[in-house]
Amino acid sequence: MNTIRRGLGNGLVQAFLVVVGLVWLTPLAGLFLSSLRSAQDTAKGGWWTALAAPGQLSFDNYAALLKNAGITQAFWNTVLISVPATVLVVVIAALAGYAFAWLDFPFREPLFLLVVALLVVPVQIGLLPVAKLFGALGLFGTIPGVVLFHVAYGLPFAVFLLRNYFAEMPKEMLEAARMDGGSEWRIFTRLVLPVGRPAIASLAIFQFLWVWNDMLVALLFADSSSQPLTVELQSQIRQFGSNIDVLAPGAFLSLIVPVVVFFAFQRHFVQGVMAGSVK
Repeated sequence: MNTIRRGLGNGLVQAFLVVVGLVWLTPLAGLFLSSLRSAQDTAKGGWWTALAAPGQLSFDNYAALLKNAGITQAFWNTVLISVPATVLVVVIAALAGYAFAWLDFPFREPLFLLVVALLVVPVQIGLLPVAKLFGALGLFGTIPGVVLFHVAYGLPFAVFLLRNYFAEMPKEMLEAARMDGGSEWRIFTRLVLPVGRPAIASLAIFQFLWVWNDMLVALLFADSSSQPLTVELQSQIRQFGSNIDVLAPGAFLSLIVPVVVFFAFQRHFVQGVMAGSVK
């Protein structure tokens, strides 16, 4: 009887998870089908009507998207912003996290408390002062300026996360490596980074998703030549409200990249979450 109950319980949980997954994927599927329909077909009915008439689906919209200079340039701008902002945050946070966790240097604890204090500072507070600073430095309206802003505001959480993860590593393991003659750099690259890979992967996913989907920072710090896909799509919606045959594939492109990144690193992400819950 207990076996039957456990089987029914597991079956109900799995069925519930399947339903949740389908509900979560429905908007993605709807946007994909909309991106394959012409503007005339979209005006006649919702995306679900394409299920009964698959002949109306084609990749002509994506061909038109490749000819839209604004959206294609915005896509590459998004890549040029998101990838460096993610890599820089992960690299700097990993180095700082290791230093705060295992190296002795003056004012280590006060500096870490300062990093923690920066977690509560809203992004909106720094927009105007940083905009004035970037204007004086010639970075306002440029891709490096947007990258630097994301790096600066992503580092406090990143350092806090990796420092706490690294600090939970066995002290004996690092001491044994030092006794074997390993330098701090060698210990960091050969021992700490492999062990901390789940946390680093989780951080990279969070940072990439935040930067890729950002529109607030880009609206202020990017000009027309450096604006990412989120701003370009919003601009085209305002200018060409009926341009659905270009906006739908552009929106799907903006959505599918974070989804692919998440599923590509899903295993490491789950390991990082589970390790954090255990610790």
